[in-house]
Amino acid sequence: MTTIRDIARLAGCSVTTVSRVLNNHPYVADEKRKQILSLIKELDYFPNARARELSRGLSKTIGVMIPHANVPYYEKIISGILKAAFKAEYKITLLPTDYDLEKEKDCLEQLAAKAFDGLIITSKLTPLETIQSYLKYGPIVCCEDTGTYPISCVSFGRMESYQEVFRYFKQKGTSAVGIVIGRNPSISPSSRVVLAAYQQVFGQPPASEMVYTNCQSYTDGLNAGLFFSKTKKIDAILTNSDEVAAGILQTLNNPIVEIIGEENLLASKLLNISTIDHHLDRCGEAAFQLVFKENNSRLSIPYTFIQR
Repeated sequence: MTTIRDIARLAGCSVTTVSRVLNNHPYVADEKRKQILSLIKELDYFPNARARELSRGLSKTIGVMIPHANVPYYEKIISGILKAAFKAEYKITLLPTDYDLEKEKDCLEQLAAKAFDGLIITSKLTPLETIQSYLKYGPIVCCEDTGTYPISCVSFGRMESYQEVFRYFKQKGTSAVGIVIGRNPSISPSSRVVLAAYQQVFGQPPASEMVYTNCQSYTDGLNAGLFFSKTKKIDAILTNSDEVAAGILQTLNNPIVEIIGEENLLASKLLNISTIDHHLDRCGEAAFQLVFKENNSRLSIPYTFIQR
């Protein structure tokens, strides 16, 4: 394969001169420029785009840390990131971690090694203190509120959205509310938020038999439906996904239970289920844009409670 050094050798000039021609820089004699361009065409030479970008100190690539690639929640965020990246002519590298601390550390180490120009973290197990220590290597944006840590973030009013749903249940006289969460509250900030929202509205924490954990998919929802079918009294269920809600509907043996999902997916529209839309695609777009802003930039995306 022809290299830039081959072109320079055949043209009887330096690699720097060939590089100037490739980048349309001045200070190259017209005859020499014509000779180099002729050789480039004759030898069907294409410059190494990756090498050119690195020479400018950029990879034109953003890394995106995701725990799972096949969960609608993350698919919506990624969709927004890809839309913004396409407009900016950037590439996206997806970094699935399965909430493995070593894999998450590897993502941060890749940022330190300049494998990409910035890192977007959609969800993680790694403490924010550790993430902060990598800011010296490049911009990092989290898709969650980073609190007092100087890490750029996009948040979307989780606490307020869950409080509104629980107030909605309370105003209807609904007290026996089941809750479906994705991960154990001991390791998941979002799970802790939904439980805290319940306690703030109802004045006490939910009973353990009213909380179903480790639920991410439609299949998990089927199991959650069987779990709540054994509950003696239940009036409503707040789930963490419309797909999970759809699964619950298939196995729950109580047709009068009101189910509310999240993220306004096609399943909720087809099944006419109420849902909380956190506008995750907009969150993804905003996260991409924050990569290029000053450190510790923060943005909040308003949610929509859709009652059907």
